[in-house]
Amino acid sequence: MKTIIFIDTNKSGSSYEAIKFAKSMQYYTVLLTNRASFIKKRSEFQHVDLMESCNIDNIKKTKKIIKKLINDGLDVQAIVSFVDPYCYTASVLAQSFGLQHFSLDAISIMQDKIKSREMLDKSPYVPFFQKINSNENLEQETVEENLPLVLKVPTSAGSKDVHKVQTYDQYEETINEIRKSYPDKDILLEKYLDGPQYLVETVTINNKVNIIAIIEQEITFTGRFIITGYKMILDHENEFYQSLNTAVNEIISLHGMKDGPCHLEIRYVNNEWKLIEANPRISGGAMNSFIETAYGINLAGNSYAHAYSDRMAHTPEPYLSSWKRLNSHFRASGDTSLLSCFTRCAGCGSFRRFLR
Repeated sequence: MKTIIFIDTNKSGSSYEAIKFAKSMQYYTVLLTNRASFIKKRSEFQHVDLMESCNIDNIKKTKKIIKKLINDGLDVQAIVSFVDPYCYTASVLAQSFGLQHFSLDAISIMQDKIKSREMLDKSPYVPFFQKINSNENLEQETVEENLPLVLKVPTSAGSKDVHKVQTYDQYEETINEIRKSYPDKDILLEKYLDGPQYLVETVTINNKVNIIAIIEQEITFTGRFIITGYKMILDHENEFYQSLNTAVNEIISLHGMKDGPCHLEIRYVNNEWKLIEANPRISGGAMNSFIETAYGINLAGNSYAHAYSDRMAHTPEPYLSSWKRLNSHFRASGDTSLLSCFTRCAGCGSFRRFLR
């Protein structure tokens, strides 16, 4: 029985959309997870044929479970994950079982924001940055010369553990706060960048970077960076987006990504592209549904399909002139009524679906 093994998932969003897609393509779906709550609520995962409780942080034990599944007769075609930090784990496991896998070194680099910055150090795509070791601090003069700054935990995901500081006192307070939670971790300090930000979804196949979607992000700072709106960009042919295309290709190449999905968050600052972060997977949450609405392509499903094929199952063809995830936009404006938000969205001529 042809089988896809997924290393962990979320209950909804892109990671679970990949499981649903596999099931729709008649694959036997196996989920290995260390979440006891998932095992207790097994009946809620209708698209998972087999769920196994597993310490997925222990590769050796996970290998034993996969070996047993193979010995029991499952024809494992791919081992994948779309959940941090298991993208790397899944590719290591795929390699160990002789399966096609995504670029291991690139995944490892992207999952560590300090390593990612260091790979781009000689390029024009990084701002001023510095690694702060767990037992050191920066001179006040260095900090004040580069304010405002952003402090990040190198393994942070999304806006978690990402802090903006505008004074030296804020810097000291924030770095002490981070060290209470992560006493042994280095910290990434970098120049805060002001400019429009874009999310770029890509799949690289045999060193060829395929840009699947470009989405402008609306960001609100309320002590944390919160993405409150999205706008799909369908015209990729003008000079502005051609320069973005060049930057994306060079950034992914410098990370060493030869095969695999990746999304970049990138800002346009003083006529230059600057990388905010690179992640070796499709974006989470409702992004897969957003892209499918605009292009008719299930990116999560196509990303794992690439794990056992050298081409994507579908080529994206845009059919909407524009689309925006207004749910987030209106919530940020203080309108917390889902019914009101739905009503306002439905009044838009290009409205397709409402994503919570």
